[in-house]
Amino acid sequence: MTITAFAFDLDGTLVDSIHDLARAANAMRADLGLAELASDTVESYVGDGSASLVARTLADDHAAEYTGSAEQKKAMELFNAHYLAGLTIATKFYPRVQEVLHTLHERGIPLAIVTNKPERFTLPLLREMGVFEHFDVIVGGDTASDKKPAAAPILLAAARLGVPLDQLLMVGDSKNDILSARAAGCPVVAVSYGYGDDVASLGADSVIHDFRELLEFLDDGE
Repeated sequence: MTITAFAFDLDGTLVDSIHDLARAANAMRADLGLAELASDTVESYVGDGSASLVARTLADDHAAEYTGSAEQKKAMELFNAHYLAGLTIATKFYPRVQEVLHTLHERGIPLAIVTNKPERFTLPLLREMGVFEHFDVIVGGDTASDKKPAAAPILLAAARLGVPLDQLLMVGDSKNDILSARAAGCPVVAVSYGYGDDVASLGADSVIHDFRELLEFLDDGE
């Protein structure tokens, strides 16, 4: 496998953002007179974009879907305001992520973000975390024609990076990341520490436990 570029999921892969997501979701619920949810519950609702997260946390039901009802629109408006006001209060990088991103950037390796988080949250979060300039391409949940697990976000990232799909390594933590990579035809690595359940069974090409292991996928890996 020859890897010349990387595409990264964001939440659960580069950063642990669950506490800020839970805070915003619970602030939204409080505004609507609803009881607080446990962080673990909110975590189980993460991964399919903000609209899905709002629908699920509003209904406290993983099967809930965003249909654009008046109640959901109000909840989304409240969630947006609360989350934007505190994108990085408790959000932190996973161990060694900053170090590896810096190394890859310094070596001129093309890097992309491919996340289901909308651009309105993704762009300021990356700026606030100090790594925005590391990425050549940023594909949010509303950038491409569809979100993960569809192939569209990765296909768009590869096209904008100008790299062959078989040389673009997708790095994520969930089933959506693996399915998206498979649909796009690119290799995929799963991290063991994120929000995904039973990561070893998801069918990634490899599972890593330390972010520094990514450097080994380069031909001149360290």
